[in-house]
Amino acid sequence: MKSAVFSSTVDVRVLEPRFRHAHIFSTFAALDDGRAIELVNDHDPLPLYAQFQVQWPDRFAWNYLEEGPSVWRVAITKVPSFSAQASGSCCGGCGGA
Repeated sequence: MKSAVFSSTVDVRVLEPRFRHAHIFSTFAALDDGRAIELVNDHDPLPLYAQFQVQWPDRFAWNYLEEGPSVWRVAITKVPSFSAQASGSCCGGCGGA
């Protein structure tokens, strides 16, 4: 698997809980395709993953780098949208021309 190219590290342990998700989403939204943020948290961010699935379906890759017990690190990579992929060259995987 290709390594993530990090644009920034977001350590939410230093933020008030009410600001964490908004900060993560705004940082992610500013990423170029193919870039990633390294999320550092004090618990497994599964609720955040669910929010990403709703807000950014098919636009992110989620890879655990460290899984507790006191620190979780996740690479969240912005992947190109289907329309961005369609404007490039076809890989041939879909059977299209």
